[in-house]
Amino acid sequence: MPDDDFLRSILWDQWHLAPSGMTALPPTVMSHGWEFTAGSEVYVTRLADLGLRQSVEAGLAVASHLRGRRIDAGEPVRTLSGALTVATPHGVLAVLRRLPGRRLDGRDPVDQQWWGERLGAVHRCLQHFRHPGLRPWQLLEADAAHLDAEPWLRETVTAAVAAATRLAVTDRLTYGVLHGDPSPEIFVLDASTGRSGLLFCGASGTGPLVHDVAAAVAYAGGPEHAGEFLDGYLAAGPVGGDELDAALPVMLRLRWAVQAVRAARFGCAAALGTAREALGSMPG
Repeated sequence: MPDDDFLRSILWDQWHLAPSGMTALPPTVMSHGWEFTAGSEVYVTRLADLGLRQSVEAGLAVASHLRGRRIDAGEPVRTLSGALTVATPHGVLAVLRRLPGRRLDGRDPVDQQWWGERLGAVHRCLQHFRHPGLRPWQLLEADAAHLDAEPWLRETVTAAVAAATRLAVTDRLTYGVLHGDPSPEIFVLDASTGRSGLLFCGASGTGPLVHDVAAAVAYAGGPEHAGEFLDGYLAAGPVGGDELDAALPVMLRLRWAVQAVRAARFGCAAALGTAREALGSMPG
C-alpha cells in the first residue's frame, strides 16, 4: 500500500492538488480509498489493480452518466493532461469530488432503505448504458494454484461456480451494468437536502444484477440482516422479487467464494476465516 507522502506527491504532480488532510476509507474488495481536502473542496481518491484500469475508467464514465440523469455521484476529476486515471507502481489511481453528506451505516434499518433504493435506481438508470471498458461478468477459475491454501477451498469454490453456472443457464436473469462492490460506506446521505448518492462507481462490468445485490447483502451480514436493504432495492431496482428469491442464495455463495479466493491469493488468514464461516453457515 502507498504511504501518504507517495499519494500527496502523485496528487500534486498529476492533478495539482495539495491535500491538507488524508483519511483512509474502509477497504472494499476491489480497491482502497482515501478522502482528502484540497483548498475549499473535499475529494475521494481510489486505488485499484493496474489490470482494472479500463474497468475503473468505465466506472468513472458511469458516474458522469448518472450525474447527467440527476442521480448524485462523485464527479470525476481529470489530470492536468486530461486523463481520467494515472498508473502508479501501486496500481491505478482516480480522483473524484466528494458528494456532501455522511456515509451510510449498513447496520441501520433506515440507512439500509436508502442504500437499497440508490443501488436499485443506479441499476435502472444504467440499463441501456454502454462503454468499451465494461467487462463481461466472469466466474471464478476453480483450478487456480492458490486454491490449495486450505483443504476445503477448492471444493467449495468449485461447488459455488457450478451452482452459479446452472443458474445462469437455466434461469432468466436480469443483466446490466454492475457496480461490483456496493458497500454501504460508498453511499452517502445529505441530511440538509434529503438527497442520497454514491461516492464512486467502482470497477464496473456487465452481468446479472443480482450479483451486486448479493455483494451488498454480504456486507450487511447476510439475508437475515438485510431485510430493509432488500425492500429498498425491490422498490427501485429492475430485478423482481421472484428472481431475487431464486438467485440470491446462489450469488451470495459465489460472493463469499470470491472473498475466500482473494483472501487465499493475498495470504489474508482473517479474511479467509470469515469467508469460510459465512460459507459454512449457508444452507445447501
